[in-house]
Formats: sequence, C-alpha cells, structure tokens
Amino acid sequence: MPDGPTLMEKGRGAFAEILDTVLGGLAGRPDVDWHRAPPGRWSSAQIVEHLAISLDGSGRTFAERRARGPMTRRPRGLVARVGSLLIVRWGWFPPGFRAPEPTRPGLRPDPGAVAGRFREGHARFLALEPALVPARRSDLFVKHPVLGDLTFEEWQRFHVVHCAHHAKQIRARLAHGS
Repeated sequence: MPDGPTLMEKGRGAFAEILDTVLGGLAGRPDVDWHRAPPGRWSSAQIVEHLAISLDGSGRTFAERRARGPMTRRPRGLVARVGSLLIVRWGWFPPGFRAPEPTRPGLRPDPGAVAGRFREGHARFLALEPALVPARRSDLFVKHPVLGDLTFEEWQRFHVVHCAHHAKQIRARLAHGS
C-alpha cells in the first residue's frame, strides 16, 4: 500500500509535476537512450508515447464533452471499483496490468514527437481545469477502459499515478543502460 499522503491530499500540484516526472531524465538524451529497453519491454520512447496517448485522449474527450449536459456515472464492476480505489484514491498502481490495446505504442516512436504530444496533452488538461472544476466536478465523465467512468479530477489523479509508475521504468532504463 502507498506510503505518505494520498493523491487526494496532495491535490493538483502533483499533476502539474508530471512533465518533469516523465520527461526530466530524458531531457538532452540522444535517441539511442530513448530507444533502449530490456528484451520484451517498452523503450522510454514507447513509454512516453503510451502516456501521451492516454493523457491526450482523455483530455480531448473532456474538451469534446464539456458542452454536453450533466451525465451520470455508469455502474462499475468489481475490478473497476477496486482498481479505482487502489489507483485513483490511494495512488498505488498494482503490478500485472496490461495496457489496453488503444494505448499501446508503436515499435519505434520518434522521441521529439511523443514528448511534444505528452506536453500538449498536459497543457490541454491544465487549460480545461478552470472550466470543469468545480462546475462539472461530479457530472462529467470519460470512460477509462478498465476503471470505468472517471471525473476530470479522477483522471488527473490517474495520470499522476500512471506517470509515476512508468517514470520509475524510464529511470531504470537510463540508470542501467537497458
């Protein structure tokens, strides 16, 4: 289980820091470092692309839906409820999850392109926040493929935990050269 304050207690400051969390160690690195990975694992470029797809997609969907009327959260199954509790509420990403197909990266993504897409997705989320929180705090949802319908703030917390989870993998690849 997580140590220290939960993401609920940390607030939005943790979301503002995900750019540095994910991209900080990769800044100025040659492409070879971005593409190095253990056998059968994603490279740092693929990890950043995966994070960018998730961040960009959820942000675009919120932007498209913000003009709609109030929504109601659809019922969630046991896996979605437990996953949401662990990840979104407690800030702990359980091992063993596989990325949903639509969020899987390409074989050799361009480091500059994926870093740019990640930055754009982050900026989009930050720009949406004043329009959606608190006005649409509890009546606007975007479906996560495993966790079900999430609010804007729940998606923010998901992205923080998700980015921290993958940032550990990036740091390991850079530290160990694989």
